[in-house]
Amino acid sequence: MLDFWNHLTPQKRLLYGLAIIIWLLIIGICAWRYLQPAATVSNDSEPVTSTEAADTPAPDAPEASTSNATAAVLADDTFSNLQLTDPTLPVYDTHTRAERQQQGLPTALPQLKPYHEGKVVYLTFDDGPDGVNTPAILNILRDNHVPATFYVLGKAAAAHPDMVQRMFAEHHAIGNHSYDHDYGHLYASHDAFLQEMAKTDDIIKRIIGVRPLILRAPGGIIGHFGQSWWPTLPSYGYVEHDWNVSSADAAPNHPVAQNFIDNINYGTDQPVAAHTAIILMHCSDGHEETVKALPEIIRILREKGYTFGVITPMTPQPW
Repeated sequence: MLDFWNHLTPQKRLLYGLAIIIWLLIIGICAWRYLQPAATVSNDSEPVTSTEAADTPAPDAPEASTSNATAAVLADDTFSNLQLTDPTLPVYDTHTRAERQQQGLPTALPQLKPYHEGKVVYLTFDDGPDGVNTPAILNILRDNHVPATFYVLGKAAAAHPDMVQRMFAEHHAIGNHSYDHDYGHLYASHDAFLQEMAKTDDIIKRIIGVRPLILRAPGGIIGHFGQSWWPTLPSYGYVEHDWNVSSADAAPNHPVAQNFIDNINYGTDQPVAAHTAIILMHCSDGHEETVKALPEIIRILREKGYTFGVITPMTPQPW
């Protein structure tokens, strides 16, 4: 090796020396990168089984703030941070109503100014999750970069906690839709209704560490809610939203995907949906045609100039 070096001209010695230095620098950089700890923020967690969803305590919830990891607003202790200017951020509470009562915290939501900027459409899916149509819908939403709102049943959430975790991780809004959609029990009294909502809140919080502030009454409020209900819900920390555009994907005459597309296309042309369109669909068992329709629905809504938001306490009422 020494003889080889001695026979080199000064110019070649310089070139070889530079090459060796560069080579050593590359090795050093690679070794340094390899030894550094990973600096990532992850929203992933081990899936919660259906048994664990009902029996295990809630994971530690993040601090009340706008979280980069979850892309959600977490209500502070006094609900003072819920007046938002971004309709794409879901809103949750780190406390159940019972926990707020135990800690002497407010349970009633404040008056919030509804969000009326731009032309916003809210895709909402009721009665899930299930293990077939819900993941298919989540895949379509992910591929099209569209946020949505899922009003989940407590019974279904406990059976498919992985789907609830995925909704949360992919920055969709999760709302309360009662425990099992049983009208006879649910609408027997105010107390019965609120007990079901609290039961479902507890299940959701055990799965993702937070509970929703939004709910949808099964079947909608018409025919189920009287005037006495309206002061009750905000005082218990909930905002209810029905819809102003229906896909009619739960109609009894077995409609198909094109029917849903036509219904939504027509409904979003009506004056009531000119600035805020809240669209009713379903993601539970038997709604395969909804899955088929969804890509074309998204395309049409974008073509009409809508942006996509998620339901929050500041979302305007549909009527």
